[in-house]
Amino acid sequence: MKKLFLHITLFFSLVCFSQNEQLAQYYYDKGDFEKAKISYEELLKEIPLNSQYFLRIIDCSQQLQQFESAEKALQQRLEKHNQGNLLVELGYNFQLQKNDAKAKIYYEQALDRIKKNPNDVYGISNSFERKVLLEYALKSYQTASALEPNFNFNYQIGLLYGQLSNMEMMISTFLDEAFANPQNSIRIQNQLVRFMVDEGDANFNELLRKALIIRTQKNQDVFWNHYLSWFYVQQKEFEKAFIQEKAIYKRNPESLTTIVNLGQLAIDEDNAEAAKEILGFVLENTQDLELLIQANSYLITMKIEKASENDFVAISAELDGLLKQFEISPFTLSLQLIQAHFTAFNLKKPEEGKAIVKRALELQLNDYQVANTKMELADILLFEEKFNQALIYYSQIELDLKNDVIAHEASLKAAKTSYFKTDFAWALKQFKELKSANTQLIANDALEYFLLINDNTAADSTQTALKQFAKGDYLLYQNRNQEAIAQFQSILKNSKGQGSRAMLEQAKQIEAVTLLRLGKIYEKKGDFALALSQYQMIIDHHSDGIYIDEALYFSAEIYNKQLLPEKAKPLYEKVLFNHQDSIYFVEARKKFRQLRGDTNL
Repeated sequence: MKKLFLHITLFFSLVCFSQNEQLAQYYYDKGDFEKAKISYEELLKEIPLNSQYFLRIIDCSQQLQQFESAEKALQQRLEKHNQGNLLVELGYNFQLQKNDAKAKIYYEQALDRIKKNPNDVYGISNSFERKVLLEYALKSYQTASALEPNFNFNYQIGLLYGQLSNMEMMISTFLDEAFANPQNSIRIQNQLVRFMVDEGDANFNELLRKALIIRTQKNQDVFWNHYLSWFYVQQKEFEKAFIQEKAIYKRNPESLTTIVNLGQLAIDEDNAEAAKEILGFVLENTQDLELLIQANSYLITMKIEKASENDFVAISAELDGLLKQFEISPFTLSLQLIQAHFTAFNLKKPEEGKAIVKRALELQLNDYQVANTKMELADILLFEEKFNQALIYYSQIELDLKNDVIAHEASLKAAKTSYFKTDFAWALKQFKELKSANTQLIANDALEYFLLINDNTAADSTQTALKQFAKGDYLLYQNRNQEAIAQFQSILKNSKGQGSRAMLEQAKQIEAVTLLRLGKIYEKKGDFALALSQYQMIIDHHSDGIYIDEALYFSAEIYNKQLLPEKAKPLYEKVLFNHQDSIYFVEARKKFRQLRGDTNL
């Protein structure tokens, strides 16, 4: 019973203490520093060695301009515990009183502590950083590193140089650290990317490029070729990255996997010429079956995406030739699924497409290969309007590979299937769940459809326009682009009709997204003038809607890549100044800076 009573007493003491700590934090966050100070003083009585409570008391005193009280408390604690970071706190207390000369004395004393005992650097440098005394923090790390060779503060020093806007020293420090300790390279690259994309000044990319080139020229280690290749990939300059990868391969011709991945990145960024050159190099320099199939799969997929009906016979023959050359086996599954998809969606022969997939399912496949094969079968069944059968296969993938990326992809396709069959209530529920998916592309896609259904259901309880729109989307899925164009144009025509104010509001809801769909179709067909006209109508008549940032960005992309880059600049600028929450914001900023001439890459 005594033990039980003791446990109960301890439990309630801990609960009470936790509540007092939360109360102190509440007062502090609220800005009620008088009450916060009293609360932290009570907490410090319970745990006198807790430095966090003590520093909060000092902070509250300073907020209340009780500088003498803070100084007295700091001096007493310094005499008792002799902690170097308290010298920084004392100096800062004088700095707040505009007594910079006295503050400097204490800051220098803190640095002297490090000279006597380098281990003091941890507490002292941390205090300097928290007070945003960056020069002193930098000196702290540099002093300790000079005295103790085993200390490595290069990463922290690099960050401080960046905060001090000394980009050359930041780059130099980071690169030296990456070379000396390659295990830190990813972390350093993440920091460099922040400055390249999010926080960099106008010359940062050029400074980094020059620093990497100098190191590549001075040091023959392939480490620098890898780093320079990484840099060019960040800039989406795949041709330059390929030069570095070829140099690496010539000195170490063991694997072409990195070069294949580079080709895939070029495809993802729609740089077909670079991708062909890169993957062509792979085909010329390997006998590895897996790499040969991977490279050929990428190349044939690119051909299909750009093909017209006149190219279909040649592509079909090429697929037959590749499968004859490499044979039907689990190794050639990617080629078999490409052939099945091409046969069903392009040649409009779904039965033959399904036969190819079912033959593949008879092979000895692993779980992921089975999932990919079932996915293709479900896609073809959806093409045939066999919605329920498609849903069965998508559901199987979700169950077999729970929480995997491919399972999320299957969930998205299942939601789209419900949308195509106009079961909007169920589709909306699925899209809502997928909005928080780990994969950004899936989350963005789900959000787009969630907003589409939600907004148009609210505007039109009968969902008449939404059903017509879903039909247009389904025609697009079936690769019946001309019929889809006619369907979307019909929606626009109907939205111009007469009616009540409520009906006109309903029409307005669907009109903007319909124009967006038409713009993307025309863009894919290469009719850029017609695509721009659709986007311009959104800009002119739906500037307060949710699709305005997309219309601006897509228009800018057409001008930048296809027509007159100078006309793209003001469009990117509008995304930057008016749509900071857009998913295209980062890319728009980067491209705007390039067009403005901020970089010279």
